[in-house]
Amino acid sequence: MERFLGHYPIQSIDIDNEKYPTRLKKTPSAPKTIFFRGNLEFNQERCFAVVGTRLCSGYGKEIALSFSISLSAAGLTIVSGMALGIDTWAHKGTIEANGRAVAVLGTGLDERSIYPQENLKLAKQILEKGGCLISEYSSGTPGSKFTFPKRNRIIAGISLGILVVEAKMKSGALITADYARKYSRKIFAVPGNILSQNSKGCHFLIKRGAQLVESANDILDEFDIKPPSRQNTALNVNENEVEKAILQALQMGSQTIDKIIELTNLPAPQISSAISLMELDSKVKNLGGNVYALRR
Repeated sequence: MERFLGHYPIQSIDIDNEKYPTRLKKTPSAPKTIFFRGNLEFNQERCFAVVGTRLCSGYGKEIALSFSISLSAAGLTIVSGMALGIDTWAHKGTIEANGRAVAVLGTGLDERSIYPQENLKLAKQILEKGGCLISEYSSGTPGSKFTFPKRNRIIAGISLGILVVEAKMKSGALITADYARKYSRKIFAVPGNILSQNSKGCHFLIKRGAQLVESANDILDEFDIKPPSRQNTALNVNENEVEKAILQALQMGSQTIDKIIELTNLPAPQISSAISLMELDSKVKNLGGNVYALRR
């Protein structure tokens, strides 16, 4: 008996069905059948993928979280693979913003097969927020070194573009980026420390023509999407108090997001959520490298 996802039955849809994802259908390697839980009907939505390495840094977590919050608040449906690392934080950011998430898995969608098992609760949260789990694999199919790279074409196929947050040179995120290039999707990458292996893949993509991004607005501008007004965004915290604490911390000068968390003694997700919205409101600016300052 399924403990977490029992209220969301596994369904299937064939490629000739009108509800099959249109953007994916137009790719040369679209699966003839996809299995799903939750709300699959996102043909009228703008999907955007946020991907990266499983072994991400604190910097990568904060970028994935804050970008996903901002992009979700602007109306994009955020797609990722529900793996540990960047994928997990992208989904968490989407949930934090009360946005809609699509998780593309490299396993069957039954609870026993879903990998990683640590993310079963995250899967439930995605579904509770009106999101969707997708796979081309039937129930009982475990993950393998072949199924995870193969599912990356689906992530790229259903998305308008992808953001690679952190990636080593042999990261699966680069496979997703390669599919995105073949499908003529827009590719964005976050720069990082030149000495970090997690930056190598992103810098490689930038050298190959991916757009370097320093804020979610760089992506929104590319798709001609206006940042949301404050009344159209949502935080699960007292915004005024969190914002006041951040502004006070930045009165001393520019700070890394880790230092802001330390100075305010507030949880990281609350700080990331607030800073994302403050950046959209032009109250703070990102100086790069996850360093923020007051916009005077």
